[in-house]
Amino acid sequence: MNTLRHAEEFREILQSYVMSATSRELLSRTNFIMLSAITASGRNTIIEELLNTEQFYPVISDTTREKRLNDGVLEQDGVQYWFRSEEEVLERLKQGKYIEAALIHDQQVSGLSIEEFDKAAQANKLAITDLEVQGVEVIMKANPEAIAIFVVPPSYDEWMNRWVKRGAIADLEKQHRMESARNELQTALNTGYYHFVINDALPEVVQDITDIAHGKADPNKERAAKQVAERLLDRLQKH
Repeated sequence: MNTLRHAEEFREILQSYVMSATSRELLSRTNFIMLSAITASGRNTIIEELLNTEQFYPVISDTTREKRLNDGVLEQDGVQYWFRSEEEVLERLKQGKYIEAALIHDQQVSGLSIEEFDKAAQANKLAITDLEVQGVEVIMKANPEAIAIFVVPPSYDEWMNRWVKRGAIADLEKQHRMESARNELQTALNTGYYHFVINDALPEVVQDITDIAHGKADPNKERAAKQVAERLLDRLQKH
């Protein structure tokens, strides 16, 4: 499990973090889609498939965590994340160079940089990124026209099965992730701006998200997905 060497300094700066005026101006004129999800919901796979449609532009986050092996392949800089040192991220935070940034699972800090939003503003595609609920809240306040989507697995049991397929995980890390999932679901359900989608069949969830991005959301599907999110939260609260 990763351990942040500058955890206290990150907590202090993130509590009062304010993006620069340049960041705020750029954000106000950039429309894009934000995907949030509880761990092991398949969010990264969904984004990869959305990018294959060539309708979306990937906005890539910075992170302090180390690269990992995914199916035996080491993650790449500028593909999954921009991997940066804790010191570099701290300095960029002090300069207000992030649109948003957050401490995740008490193990890493990730954030969206000015540079990535500049690229998105120049692209002729729908910008999309995966984002934690804290970051979504910041961006929705600055740009209410952005689209927030929350991805959930079809059921609690299927969610647990997906965890098993991802391989062994330390008990403490699993506890952190379960606590984060509970908080994320509660936050998403308590706001009025999230669209909910179920990741059961990949082609279907990709089409659902594409429809939402183009203003063609199916209210019946969204209602069903929100009910799944409520059931997941209920199970987590009893865990």
